[in-house]
Amino acid sequence: MIRAPLAHYASRTPMPDRWLAGLAVTLLLLGLVMVASSSVAVAEQSSGGALTLFWKQMIYATLGVFVAATLMQIPLAAFAQNGMLLLGVAFVLLLLVLVPGIGVEINSARRWIDLGPVNLQASEPARLAIVLYLAGFIVRRQLEVQHQFRGLLKPLLVIALACALLLLQPDFGAAVILAGISFLMLFLGGVKLRYLVAPVLLTVGAFAVLAITQPYRLRRLLGFSDPWQHVESAGWQLSQSLIAIGRGGWFGEGLGNSLQKMLYLPEQHTDFIFAVYAEEFGLLGVLVILALYIALWWRGVAIAAEAEARGARFAAYLGYALSYWLAFQVLVNMAVNMGLLPTKGLTLPLMSYGGSSLLTVCAMVGLLLRIDVENRAAAPASADDDSRRRVSREGVTA
Repeated sequence: MIRAPLAHYASRTPMPDRWLAGLAVTLLLLGLVMVASSSVAVAEQSSGGALTLFWKQMIYATLGVFVAATLMQIPLAAFAQNGMLLLGVAFVLLLLVLVPGIGVEINSARRWIDLGPVNLQASEPARLAIVLYLAGFIVRRQLEVQHQFRGLLKPLLVIALACALLLLQPDFGAAVILAGISFLMLFLGGVKLRYLVAPVLLTVGAFAVLAITQPYRLRRLLGFSDPWQHVESAGWQLSQSLIAIGRGGWFGEGLGNSLQKMLYLPEQHTDFIFAVYAEEFGLLGVLVILALYIALWWRGVAIAAEAEARGARFAAYLGYALSYWLAFQVLVNMAVNMGLLPTKGLTLPLMSYGGSSLLTVCAMVGLLLRIDVENRAAAPASADDDSRRRVSREGVTA
């Protein structure tokens, strides 16, 4: 009587979460459509071909699916055991981007490493590597981190150095997200609030000072505070974004019918692709894409919670961090497009044009799917244990 169910559980092959995979693929395909639509004018201007950037993004998307599928096959223990190596890779990338001749400067920012045919945005894989390291560190040193302030010194030093290197590029948005997700991981790892209050306040204060002391950031703040008064200078990008969103109305102008993408709105296919999407699909389309992102976040958090319930702390901390990272970046990108936050160079995950960002987000999805695979693989063992306990109890009763 017992063998049949045991054989059934043993024969089951864990499959990744279909909802998470389906949502990610849906957003990826929608992103390809929007890149094709939003990049027409800028592609014709730069290369003469209307779909040049779309075909590049198609290649990145294909590579991204391969990256996600590959990471889904790698046991999480491999990342947990090689945290220092990942941390070393992260800092090498963040340092290389600052080296003349290796780092590429675009729009007064040195954020890319020249790899010949493509440029790698160092902050994307570097931040992911740091998150993997922090998840492993919290598991290894949990008691020390929870009960002693000195247990926080090493992760705080790592966060501070990484943020400093990001600010040297400068990449203010990436530094803010890394700091925010890192503090969230420490909090979820059981760090007492009284230990976190001072580092968090110090970090927020430092970011605030940097935001108002750097001239170009101050111009962005002025443009953000009143874009229409600075419409010919610092407020141009935001005002064009607001015009695009306003033109969308309830149901949008229709796919391909955006006016602002015709070189009125800068970065229309990267940081401001959401504005073009809102113009073409309207409020109804915005609600649809917002629902997709909320569902993606919810599935990620649910997977992390399942890992936590089975005692897989590394998987749980990593799952929570990746889920909230995606959610935070979506909220910041949309808020910037709508004028709720100052302009930041953050892409819309799975939709904006850009190889480094897309590959990193696909890697994050692949890691979340791997966590789910291991959750499902652990389920049969739990069922076997329950069956053995039930048989033992029945034998004792008999």
